[in-house]
Amino acid sequence: MAWKRMVLEIGMGTDIRGGDSTKAAVRALKDALWHNTLTIGALVGQNADDMRVDVTIGVPNPETVDKAQVLAVLPHGTGTVKTVVGGLSIPKDGSSDVTLIAHAAAAVYMDIA
Repeated sequence: MAWKRMVLEIGMGTDIRGGDSTKAAVRALKDALWHNTLTIGALVGQNADDMRVDVTIGVPNPETVDKAQVLAVLPHGTGTVKTVVGGLSIPKDGSSDVTLIAHAAAAVYMDIA
């Protein structure tokens, strides 16, 4: 058997006030995952907990993301989180505050023949 990518979900999340990369990343992953129901496991004789999800988060400062909080969003299976430079940081006029946008890609893998 071999791990094969079955699904790729993408999402966007924001922290309107505060520029919190983790908050935006969690929201981006929820956006990617919460708009579907994956029934692919049943088609290949597996359940949802057999899947592996590789998450990539793009934010301006990837080192500030708490990967454990992002990983905790996954409702099934096991996963990994990788952070990369991406997203947007939009300054607010007359303030040191920013609006932060994060992007998420969740690649779902199943171990199939």
